[in-house]
Amino acid sequence: MTTLYQFCSNQTDKLDMDKNTKYVGQPIFSQILSLIDDSLIQSACKTHKADKFSKKLCFKDHLTTMLYCVFARCTSIREVQAGLELCEGKLNHLNLQKVPPRSTLSDGNKNRTSDVFGTLYQSLYQKYKHIISDSLLKQSIASKLYILDSSTISLFKAILKPAGRKRSNGKSKGGIKVHTLLKADSNMPSFIKYTAAALHDQRFYECIKELPDGSIITFDKAYINYPQFVKFSERDITYVVPQKDNADFISIKELELNELEPNVLKDEIISVKYTDQVEETSIKRTLQLRRIAYYSEKHGATFVYWTNNTELTAADIIAIYQNRWQIEKFFKKLKQNFPLNYFLGDNENAIQIQIWCALIGLILLQVLFNENKANMAFSILASIVSLHLMNYISMTTIIEKYKQRRKRIKSDQQHKKKRHNTPPCFQIQMNF
Repeated sequence: MTTLYQFCSNQTDKLDMDKNTKYVGQPIFSQILSLIDDSLIQSACKTHKADKFSKKLCFKDHLTTMLYCVFARCTSIREVQAGLELCEGKLNHLNLQKVPPRSTLSDGNKNRTSDVFGTLYQSLYQKYKHIISDSLLKQSIASKLYILDSSTISLFKAILKPAGRKRSNGKSKGGIKVHTLLKADSNMPSFIKYTAAALHDQRFYECIKELPDGSIITFDKAYINYPQFVKFSERDITYVVPQKDNADFISIKELELNELEPNVLKDEIISVKYTDQVEETSIKRTLQLRRIAYYSEKHGATFVYWTNNTELTAADIIAIYQNRWQIEKFFKKLKQNFPLNYFLGDNENAIQIQIWCALIGLILLQVLFNENKANMAFSILASIVSLHLMNYISMTTIIEKYKQRRKRIKSDQQHKKKRHNTPPCFQIQMNF
């Protein structure tokens, strides 16, 4: 099997110097940056006054430098500086006047608020969400569905309080927890909140006001909170969650099963008792929910889900929770293609800036991937960008070359298969 390095080298050798079709006047990095409108950068900068106290490093140069760090997979400020200095003749394509000194970049990561990068991400998400949409759910459900989960990124220094107990030697690593509200029809986060890894997941509810009324949300057991369920119902928000192992409930009413859904074992209305804390008073309340038990032939196991929606079919409820795995795939894509193992700063703000830039890089590559209808793995595209970041090669040409190569390989395989397939009658004659 041809390796990624061999593929990239072969494509570079095969591209001739026809500048109209193969080579372009901008390096790959510049082609990616062109997806970010200056108006979005200026708007985010103005909203947070990001350039008010920074004279040596403006927000746009800061963004360009950090995106170079993300795409080139640099592990230190020295690598960022050295890499950009070697591309000095190409910096004008990036609208970068000069390479920021290490101390200037370090101060920028420490002092410029990370919120400006978050605002830019949200603007890019709103602009390109129609391009990156690829959900297989019903449109009526996918357009309303949000998936909630978190992922912890380990830090080499105890900057944020680590999760779990301390080690026997007294040492522990810090960690930052990335709470993500993923939009199902785009597979991209619509809202992100950072907390220390030690904080419980339910603390995220304090800032979940961004969830629109009448929407649908699904999450795992860590976010189950009965008082919050009541608030969801008051806002006409549908929630779908798995049943806890130690759940205590009372069955009230059995619902009729659909013959077209043979894997649905039970559909019923249940009652759950819980304690609500109002100021300093504990009040016992009762909550009615819908409980669906489903047998999965693929996993050979039974899964049980709770929801407050009695109108959707059991199949739709099951499909909603099964789509929760999109967020697991998102975290895997982010961590595999934009490794967050090393950070350029040892403070919370610098870490958040680098994570925001990784998310911005991810959405830009996803737009490039979807617009060109690439049939390669997303990881291959990310690796090509990393290897040829400052080369004057058209990304469209590289993707088209890969498509042609795949068609040629498929055609050759079919040709060989036809050539070696000898009819049975001839096989018998040959044996005699």
